[in-house]
Amino acid sequence: MTKKAKTFRPKARVPRGFRDRLGAEIIAEREMLARISAVYESYGFDPLETPAFEYTDALGKFLPDVDRPNQGVFSLQDDDEQWMSLRYDLTAPLARYVAENYDALAKPFRRYAVGPVWRNEKPGPGRYRQFTQCDADTVGTPAPHADAEMCMLFAEVIEAAGVPAGDFVIRVSNRKIIDGLFEKIGLAGEGDAATRLNVMRSMDKFDRLGEAGVRALLGPGRKDESGDFTKGVGLADSNIESVVAFLTSAVLKDKAKGPTLTGANEETLNKIASVLNETPSGRSGVDELMAINRQILDKYKGAIAIDLSIIRGLEYYTGPVFEADLTFEALDEKGRPVRFGSVGGGGRYDGLVERFKGIEVPAVGISVGVSRLLAALELKRGAATAVAGPVVILALENDQMADYQAMAAELRAAGVRAEVYLGGSNFAKQLKYADKRGAPLAIIQGEDERAKGEVKVKDLVLGAELSKKIDDNAQWREAQPAQTSVKRANLVEEVKRALARK
Repeated sequence: MTKKAKTFRPKARVPRGFRDRLGAEIIAEREMLARISAVYESYGFDPLETPAFEYTDALGKFLPDVDRPNQGVFSLQDDDEQWMSLRYDLTAPLARYVAENYDALAKPFRRYAVGPVWRNEKPGPGRYRQFTQCDADTVGTPAPHADAEMCMLFAEVIEAAGVPAGDFVIRVSNRKIIDGLFEKIGLAGEGDAATRLNVMRSMDKFDRLGEAGVRALLGPGRKDESGDFTKGVGLADSNIESVVAFLTSAVLKDKAKGPTLTGANEETLNKIASVLNETPSGRSGVDELMAINRQILDKYKGAIAIDLSIIRGLEYYTGPVFEADLTFEALDEKGRPVRFGSVGGGGRYDGLVERFKGIEVPAVGISVGVSRLLAALELKRGAATAVAGPVVILALENDQMADYQAMAAELRAAGVRAEVYLGGSNFAKQLKYADKRGAPLAIIQGEDERAKGEVKVKDLVLGAELSKKIDDNAQWREAQPAQTSVKRANLVEEVKRALARK
């Protein structure tokens, strides 16, 4: 007897580092992106959509190795043996698009883009391999005018996303000022790259470790609370003083609660100028920030602060750098305080198109971390915002399906989400389905209701609340709480009235 071959059944599973999303989260993201996009368009930016795949050599740092490109990107080889990779951000495709269409584009070129990007990196808690970015960029305008506008746009976008004024700050620094600092302490040479990186890593811990901790890391080293020792950079005392003066140039009221500036931006810049003005790069960076600050409209000045402790991203940017920080605290599910910090960044990168055309094309842009911003707002509200399901019209009689669909069509025409149940005529199953869908109302019309020219509007939310107070099933059926009979012609009016009460 031949043994029956076992049928292969793949295991249903989502790839590591990816996730499924449903309902409320998607709707909240879509609404946030619509508000952000409206601000971008109000500033004159046009939407641009580019393919998910780009040729790998167009992505810059991710070039094919001997076998296949695999560091940081997901790649495949086309039938013409050219490597293609999923885009890892929205900026590299912009560079390719501008270079490809350079002569035809009006310059400055202003575009915004919204879409998923992919990173072939190790996933972790809250860190996924696919996520949404929402960018705006101006290409073809040198500093400082577009940079000042970008700071104001950034502030307006974060507020439009749902963060009230006073709960965020746009922190502004400049890569050239960092370069000036390294010129001052004698670390500007090509052979000093490793030391510069260690200095910047130490400076990046200023928020967490404070002045004393950074001093130790810049000097002989630091022992943490667990007793672990981190070897220091070994700078001379005079150079440590210059770095600390740099980091503390913006007088902050309470660093633990975010960069709330007590002094004016001009005072901050005057302080750093006194430290770095003898260096060419430092002087140029201060001048650019001075020019940006003069162009910031009064309505935005409370939200935009010069803060030279921004370190991350400075290897990428060529001039001004921006970071959007949330300053409010929220409580996690265990009641512990959480501060989200950065929810977006940007800056000037004047080498954007040069790789393709051999000429420098100035550019500046911002990128909003949509997922992180949504998570922060959700945590601040204390729970996810529930999205009501559709009104469900129960289909009790198969030969009346056209009438049920007519009810749904009338409700949709009035702006109400509505659907007809299409899974069979069992009454209990239909109500159970409506509950699972989060439906606020169920519409019921059987033979008796139709004979009277009526429908029943059942408030499922109120019914669920009242059911907790009634123990007797017979009493429940007799009372029929949270259920109203109305004339069929008044269906839309009654549904809208019931929804308005919620």
